[in-house]
Amino acid sequence: MGLFNFSRKNKEEERQTLDQGLQKTKTSFFQKLTKSILGKSTVDDEVLDNLEETLVTSDVGVDTTLKIIDHLQERIRRDRYISTSELNSILKAEIAQLLRKPMNDNTTFPADFDAPLPNKPYVILVVGVNGVGKTTTIAKLAYRYKQAGKKVMLGADDTFRAAAVEQLMLWSDRVEVPIVQQGMGADPASVAYDTLQSALAKDTDVVIIDTAGRLHNKVGLMNELSKIRKVMQKLVPDAPHEVLLVLDASTGQNAIEQARQFTAATDVNALALTKLDGTAKGGVIIGISDQFNIPVRYIGLGEKMTDLQLFSPEDFVDSLFE
Repeated sequence: MGLFNFSRKNKEEERQTLDQGLQKTKTSFFQKLTKSILGKSTVDDEVLDNLEETLVTSDVGVDTTLKIIDHLQERIRRDRYISTSELNSILKAEIAQLLRKPMNDNTTFPADFDAPLPNKPYVILVVGVNGVGKTTTIAKLAYRYKQAGKKVMLGADDTFRAAAVEQLMLWSDRVEVPIVQQGMGADPASVAYDTLQSALAKDTDVVIIDTAGRLHNKVGLMNELSKIRKVMQKLVPDAPHEVLLVLDASTGQNAIEQARQFTAATDVNALALTKLDGTAKGGVIIGISDQFNIPVRYIGLGEKMTDLQLFSPEDFVDSLFE
């Protein structure tokens, strides 16, 4: 197709993919929501109790659910009356606000795949446990940036497993982007240094570096990632520009626990939620955005390379409540 220009047609196709990908979440959420207000004309304590259960069982999370319920109670105290027919629009506004807040905290990310980069090379360090879709997310990122006209390079820093290096090499061949690797057992910091050195020599735009997919312990993980960061900054002083934590949305509350552990171990500043198309637990995005104040940067909505999208809080909420 050549360079991606995000025309109206492409935007419409992405919106259709989002709508289809959120179908299980939407169906589950609104079935529960309908049940919570059944036979009621106004929002009272019973409706709020039912709504609280709906949000928690939709994987929004307890803390975020209580925040939403508190805001609704304040609204009732102020207005003295909220009809159940108004509940959807009020909930939509509350969720949109929770999703929008962290997006305003960091303005250094490129606005789109084809947008100008704030740094060159733009370095993305990818973290997350095995099995969450980390390697395929890296491949899709490489594809999207390459299709947008950027020169992309991969770094195989997950040297803990031979399979991890081999998988990334396979994807680099499929996407047709170069990769720097030293095989299993190599020093991850050395691989990161060589990757950036090669990227600078070849005038690369975007560098995406994989890391070991394990949480052996917070101290060990922190030391490893800190060492990688230090050696990279010898060549690119402000690298990495994105520390991207990949989470599997289908695991629900387990994704929140992984986010808690990784954010305690390193400076995560962006999130990718994968496998949204295969789960009814898409509400986890709301809880993660609220609890960690880290923007959801990408969402995975299918197997195709183009099914990785930049996350838009507005589009997500519009699709969820459509």
